[in-house]
Amino acid sequence: MPHSRPDAPLYEIKANLFKALAHPVRVRILELLVTADGPCPVSDLLTALDLEASLLSQHLSVLRRHHVVTSTRIGNAVTYELAHPQVADLLGVARSFLVDRLAAQQDQLAMAIQLDTATLDTLHTGAVR
Repeated sequence: MPHSRPDAPLYEIKANLFKALAHPVRVRILELLVTADGPCPVSDLLTALDLEASLLSQHLSVLRRHHVVTSTRIGNAVTYELAHPQVADLLGVARSFLVDRLAAQQDQLAMAIQLDTATLDTLHTGAVR
């Protein structure tokens, strides 16, 4: 995954950030870190995600490279946490946006079903005559 140049326009840097977030496992890692009570051990992430250690390591590496998470090693234990508290806000805004979109789609679906039902009723009553 390409890393942004220091002189890159902000929109390019943002796009690279969103690329780093563009995997369900990485989003889930961030959600787990948001709800963690302080730094989260890798062992806890492995248990929660049910992944191979090497795959988790790759995802964490992407998030570290893009400065979304930080890691701390004490002996053999490695813990992760959000690099900035606003990452939690970013996830919250995304969730709110998606909930609103899904609600609008459900409203549209309900209206389409009502129209289809009304059309079928009209066709059915017209055919009975």
